[in-house]
Amino acid sequence: MRFLLLLAACGQDAAPRASPEPAPTATPVVSPAVSPAVSDSALCEHGVLAPACPKCNPALAAVYQAKGDWCPEHGFPMSFCPIHHPEKGGRPSADVSTDEAPADGTKVRFKSPEIAQRAGLVVAKAEARADEGGLEVLATIAWDATRVALVSARAPGVVAELRVDVGSTVRRGQTLAVLDSAVVGTGRASIDAARARLALAEAELARREGLGPSGAISVAEIDRTRAERDAARAELRSAEAALGMVGAGEGTAGRYTLSAPLSGVVTRREAVVGGQVEGSAVLFEVVDPSTVWADIEVPEADQGRVGLGQRVVFSSDLLGGRTFEGTVASIAPAIDPTKRTVLARAALQNADGVLRANLFGQVRIATPETAAVAVPAAALQRAKGRDLVFVRLEEGLYEARRVEVAARQGGTVVLRRGVAPGEDVVTEGSFLLKTETLKDSIGAGCCDVE
Repeated sequence: MRFLLLLAACGQDAAPRASPEPAPTATPVVSPAVSPAVSDSALCEHGVLAPACPKCNPALAAVYQAKGDWCPEHGFPMSFCPIHHPEKGGRPSADVSTDEAPADGTKVRFKSPEIAQRAGLVVAKAEARADEGGLEVLATIAWDATRVALVSARAPGVVAELRVDVGSTVRRGQTLAVLDSAVVGTGRASIDAARARLALAEAELARREGLGPSGAISVAEIDRTRAERDAARAELRSAEAALGMVGAGEGTAGRYTLSAPLSGVVTRREAVVGGQVEGSAVLFEVVDPSTVWADIEVPEADQGRVGLGQRVVFSSDLLGGRTFEGTVASIAPAIDPTKRTVLARAALQNADGVLRANLFGQVRIATPETAAVAVPAAALQRAKGRDLVFVRLEEGLYEARRVEVAARQGGTVVLRRGVAPGEDVVTEGSFLLKTETLKDSIGAGCCDVE
């Protein structure tokens, strides 16, 4: 087990130094009982784990000898001597971490009570926290895609009037803009001409059918007139359908209107009066904001804790304490290769429109687990990508614990594991303990290994 001794040089009375030159007794060494976290677990040229090899790190030899763990014949610790114990593979008996964070259980001991007092460490009791289960993750508000409408120009033309702007509340069918279009004008002229031809064909057919088959009007002539009437009718339907596809309907000359396809709020406007637009160009976006999505970024390590139907609570620092509840409605089948997260979505009711697209916040997802312990936020330290809390075992002796954070609630952090209720955790001064456990700070002038 690794012990770090804070020597008198760390006290308030120590003279300042220009650079962190290590004292002669502050050589960075490793206890043979538990190897520290290392980033490289490869064996050295001597067939021993490089950070634990006394041939690569001569200062280690005295430590192993002092511990009574030494093979004088081969110059290695007897506990993992590659000659006597080839089954150890040249590694200490304990597992070696694959990261550089302090190993779980790393202990820091002050050399004397006076030094501990001068360090100014403050501790607080870890408290049991019932019914704090759940997973807290980041989330972003997004519009419900089924409640978004893009309004496009149906034919090329010029914007003659604008009836709404961004932020306007509209009803379904309400006019958004009026456009002038030569295409629409041509279409309406075609309809008028087709109607006139149909009227003439119907009148001629009625006249000939009234006379009936006679020497002057034959059956064949009546049939030809009926065919002409049918052709004129089909031509009119075709012209009306073409104009109907443009969405022009009735109007004046080449003018037509764009209407809101649903009730909601105008969130985008690309049209300007006098502007030339092409057919199919998107001029407006209308959104019904009464229901929105919370896009939830679930870390891949926690994906197994999230399922359809689980209750979620969305909150944001910008909402003044308001929360919005919903349930998980969908979970993406793939992991984002960049973020290493899984996208889950929950529908949130937004009757007053407070939730806006792209609003950042947090979501707490109800899960079967119950968070066990709450500690002050000042007790949590981040080292080499790991969350740490330092627990006081006795006066002057502290232990690093790797913890799993369940939730952050203002000045409190809820832990899923790592600390038991009732244990004393270091708050003020925990940063000092963290720096002393980091590999690159060991032996920097105030630390040693027992």
